[in-house]
Amino acid sequence: MKYLYRIYQLLVAAPVIALYTIFTAVVTTVGCMLGNGHFWGYYPGRWWSRVIVKVLLLPVKVTGREHLAKKQSYVFVANHQGAFDIFLIYGFLGRNFKWMMKRSLRKIPLVGLACEAAHHIFVDKSGPRKIRQTYDKARLTLQGGMSVVVFPEGSRTFTGHMAKFRRGAFMLADELQLPVVPLTINGSFNVLPRSRGFGWITWYPLSLTIHEPIMPIGQGAENISHTEKLAYERVMGSLTPEYQGYVENPDQ
Repeated sequence: MKYLYRIYQLLVAAPVIALYTIFTAVVTTVGCMLGNGHFWGYYPGRWWSRVIVKVLLLPVKVTGREHLAKKQSYVFVANHQGAFDIFLIYGFLGRNFKWMMKRSLRKIPLVGLACEAAHHIFVDKSGPRKIRQTYDKARLTLQGGMSVVVFPEGSRTFTGHMAKFRRGAFMLADELQLPVVPLTINGSFNVLPRSRGFGWITWYPLSLTIHEPIMPIGQGAENISHTEKLAYERVMGSLTPEYQGYVENPDQ
């Protein structure tokens, strides 16, 4: 069965994904230039993600959408198991948002240009001024009524386990007094671990758990620590048992 699935990936899935990625990047870029950036910056990417997951025959289970209120901005924080985290959140979260993503992703042909046109936020850590500019853009996004999605670990896991959370997303939520929504991703590491690069996909069910929003209990250091700790515990607590427990990530 494994080798039949690989043949299917090579002859069917890979060409469909390649062509649809190019199409989505072009549509997103042109649409954002000509029209509503909130629409064109989200829906083509959502459909692209769902097509990729479906063409690879990967089952998806989502729980907790009922926790999200309409017209409420959120700071979503998720564990970062692998590349398929992107498709799972973009395709199945069911909420318009902007990514906070590594600046290096801007270099991906067509995709990076589409992300820039869609006003996703590239995190530039090259110096204090660049970091401030990154969070200024995120602040304006949230103040405009949009949500953001952050991977507080900053990089994908090498083991499937979680590393520590960085505080930036929680400081941003504290400053604007916005709820933080933890997201737990399961299965992405099994489908395509970081060590495999962009090699063969392994069939494995994906799941996304949307936890209850964590509301501010005040403003300042105590609220930041409380929100970060609670978010980490909720994400960790919903991981499959084999990936529970802290493991240091040398790439953080």
